[in-house]
Amino acid sequence: MSSKTMIEAKNISKHFERKIALSSLSFSIKQGELVALIGPSGAGKTTLLNSIAGILSLEDGDLLIDSKPLKDYKRGKKFAKKIGVIRQQFDLIGPLAVIHNVLAGKLSEWGFFKSLFSLLIPQEKELALKALERVGLGNKHYEITSTLSGGEQQRVAMARLMVQKPEIILADEPVASLDPARADDVLSMLTKIVSEENQTLIASLHSVEYARKYFTRIISLKNGEIFFDLPTEKVSDELLKELYHLKEQD
Repeated sequence: MSSKTMIEAKNISKHFERKIALSSLSFSIKQGELVALIGPSGAGKTTLLNSIAGILSLEDGDLLIDSKPLKDYKRGKKFAKKIGVIRQQFDLIGPLAVIHNVLAGKLSEWGFFKSLFSLLIPQEKELALKALERVGLGNKHYEITSTLSGGEQQRVAMARLMVQKPEIILADEPVASLDPARADDVLSMLTKIVSEENQTLIASLHSVEYARKYFTRIISLKNGEIFFDLPTEKVSDELLKELYHLKEQD
């Protein structure tokens, strides 16, 4: 694993009206790390991911992406090569063929006319086909995306990220809408690909079981604060009970 720091948060805070969503968080994440974000609903997981993605602005603190302040990045090609996002809703255009959704990972690099032309004749087709092969959808490239199962659509979203090739992937509840078998399948594939590409992955998860199975580090949030930040093997059942307020049964 590289010693290069990809994300560094220094006392970052975010408020929504009177509610504190993030309260003075500080942490750093190195290249190649697989980090799971866990915690009760409303703990701040999605707010943190959206802040790193530049979707939400912070009130206080500094957030560095690859040693450069997040606010100094402009939207476009450079930022797309730093950060990619995958969500539980997949963010796909259902009526389009699978190949066009995959090639959307190139939109930040292509100009308007090349993007438009690609809807008629897919540009850089081999790149998309290779990504689809890697996620097990090599024979689905011209199928209408909305006809695929949820697990297959999430694989299309993964293939799109492979075409985009960001250094950091932010996954916000990427398997929340999938059944357990498909969720296992998608997380196994996602963490494998990310590790092979030496990318950095931060995923918010409801399932502690998946966090323990697929991630090397777990950061837990509670009431907008870091409750613990530990290597996965050091996360005890006692800590998890305290995090989720679980009580022993009589």
